[in-house]
Amino acid sequence: MNLLDKYNVRGPRYTSFPTVPHWDDKNFSLKKWKNEIKNTFVNYNDDEGISLYIHLPFCEQMCTFCGCHKRITRRHDMEMPYITAVLTEWNLYLEILPKKPIIKELHLGGGTPTFFSPENLSFLITSLLKTAIVPKNKHFSFEGHPNNTTREHLQTLYNIGFRRVSFGVQDYNPIVQKAIHRVQSFESVKQVSDMAREIGYTSVGHDIIFGLPFQTQKHIEKTMAYTEEVKPDRIAFYSYAHVPWIKGNGQRGFLEKDIPNALEKRAQYVLGKKHLEQMGYQEIGMDHFALPEDSLIKAAENKLLHRNFMGYTSSKTHLMIGLGVSSISDSWTAFAQNTKSIEEYQELVKEGIIPVAKGHILSEKDEVIRKHILAIMCQLETSWAAENLEFENLPLVLDSLTGMENDGLLQIDRKAQKLSITEKGRPFVRNACMAFDFYLDDDKNAEKPIFSKCI
Repeated sequence: MNLLDKYNVRGPRYTSFPTVPHWDDKNFSLKKWKNEIKNTFVNYNDDEGISLYIHLPFCEQMCTFCGCHKRITRRHDMEMPYITAVLTEWNLYLEILPKKPIIKELHLGGGTPTFFSPENLSFLITSLLKTAIVPKNKHFSFEGHPNNTTREHLQTLYNIGFRRVSFGVQDYNPIVQKAIHRVQSFESVKQVSDMAREIGYTSVGHDIIFGLPFQTQKHIEKTMAYTEEVKPDRIAFYSYAHVPWIKGNGQRGFLEKDIPNALEKRAQYVLGKKHLEQMGYQEIGMDHFALPEDSLIKAAENKLLHRNFMGYTSSKTHLMIGLGVSSISDSWTAFAQNTKSIEEYQELVKEGIIPVAKGHILSEKDEVIRKHILAIMCQLETSWAAENLEFENLPLVLDSLTGMENDGLLQIDRKAQKLSITEKGRPFVRNACMAFDFYLDDDKNAEKPIFSKCI
């Protein structure tokens, strides 16, 4: 059996542990969540600050590759009521915190953040920052759509302190773009990327997807050639996750036969990675590449790379508060996700209720396993030499990884009490993490698949 057939199973991307489908909502409450937020804030705010993620859910059209929570609309009169709700939610969190928070990281995601006017984005961010302390070493970033991100958007957010922007490129081929309902020219991507650099942004990122409907290796070649012309600082090069049973009609705009099989997807990844490395990019963790001078590379080299619901980051905070519909918050000892209904979200905050719909309080075992999975995802290695990193079924976990070790995908040094992912094993890092994930046994009898395939 070849490696693709052997390891192309369904599994999480591990932006958290436990993953959302495995949260224990029965033992979670809003009261407990408030206590976890307050405790983490007291312990860590002065030293490292907090992170904020703001979900801006509106898009003018449906992209069929997208797995995000969004509302398709052209009604821009929805902007201010939503912004008012986000600011109200933030004020509800401020009532919990004993003093002004230090906002170290801030990220605008979506949806399409640039659906909102520059004036409304400015109002949202400046109103929020008036209630907090903003350090000099802040990290502010946002996601922009190449077709509607204007110079005014870029300049307005730059003036507030944003220095990193990422644009969703996906693929430059017209056939693929039509299938995923994301038509944008290379010229528009280059123009907005150049514009960001002219204004002063220090990091411009592009998202590129392989395994899209009708996509071929020739398309990857073309996309990489265009990418070299722009030379973004960071690139997220990741596999299309086909989960229409979860995301509904948005991922049913094409047939299953139109999607490249596992062997073709793997070939697209290898080809894309080869081109990126020839351009001077270095691979970080899973699915991410950056130029040598980028802060992500330096963080990886110093073993400081961190991963959360916003992806890979060069700085770490123990407390991340998610604002807006469907946003996920992380207190390090607990997770919470907001309601996914915009109407319910706005009504709850209007009533003075933090709009959390579900969550999870981590057990001691959860916290230990989370550290191991985070280390594997960020540093491609983990160790159980420290007493607080051992856990009861560790021997069984290591035994279950013997196959990956025999296949040259990882190395286990039992004497040094260390596990390392090999270069050959990079594409299978999710599989290694799955060996530690004791919740996955609950999925075996599920009526429908929960996760996308690893390859």
